[in-house]
Amino acid sequence: MNTVNMLRLVALAAIWGSSFLFMRIAAPVLGPAVLIEYRVLFAALFLAGVAWLLRLRGKGAPLALRQHWKHYLILGLFNSALPFLLFAFAARTLSASVLSVLNATAPMWGALVGALWARQAVPGRAALGLLLGTVGVALLVGLDHVSERPGAFVAIGAALVAALSYSIASQYARSARAVAPFANAHGSMWAATLCVIPVLPFFPAPAEPTMGIMGAVLALGVLCSGIAYILYFKLIEEVGPTSALTVTFLNPMFGILWGALFLHEAVGWHTLLGSAIVLTGTALVTGFVPSFLRVRAALPGK
Repeated sequence: MNTVNMLRLVALAAIWGSSFLFMRIAAPVLGPAVLIEYRVLFAALFLAGVAWLLRLRGKGAPLALRQHWKHYLILGLFNSALPFLLFAFAARTLSASVLSVLNATAPMWGALVGALWARQAVPGRAALGLLLGTVGVALLVGLDHVSERPGAFVAIGAALVAALSYSIASQYARSARAVAPFANAHGSMWAATLCVIPVLPFFPAPAEPTMGIMGAVLALGVLCSGIAYILYFKLIEEVGPTSALTVTFLNPMFGILWGALFLHEAVGWHTLLGSAIVLTGTALVTGFVPSFLRVRAALPGK
């Protein structure tokens, strides 16, 4: 991986790590459903603009809605609408730091889902990774002061189910008919926009948003979804999916950093130790083997 692509990887991790910061800012004001409807709608509109520019240059892939609409709906539900809603629900209670680490459990869920999908036993190393991940999550949330807040354990459960949803989407994508990566992102965001609409009446916005709140929402949609997807697909094109997916291991570091810098969240020894154990478990599950500037991993966090 050359320097330019390494910088792209770090930038992508910084952007996706900031999504938990923006959700933590906006979710208590807008509620999970309104926030995520804005997020996926802004992302879809941004990607539609990019698609239009690509067509002007004779590039890009058509959505082919008649052929792929079911695929976009499934991907939009499990890869965007459901996990985004669950993380936004959890963001009303949990810190950005805790959310980012819980998101990093997606590869561990992926090992379980993959084993069930293939009807095979989980390998020994992956089983050890799952055990370590469970210990790390327990240490992280058990000793963090946010666990004392009302509804904290429901929020933790919601965040873990969100990570599970990502792994289901990944397993589905591996077995689904091949669709161009940009078309997948564009089509699934419009599908996610439709999927969130039925949830809106159940979670009305608690308060009127300020300009700052809407700025956070816009950043979630355009930066953390639209631009992040473009960076991600560029990395896949340049270095392949295996190296691009190492973003999984960088997201929590930025999630913790942004939470501490901008929300003044406390970073205690249990935060660092719990995060390290979770990431070690994830590395075992995914077969991560580091070298100087070349690493391997399995699933992205968003």
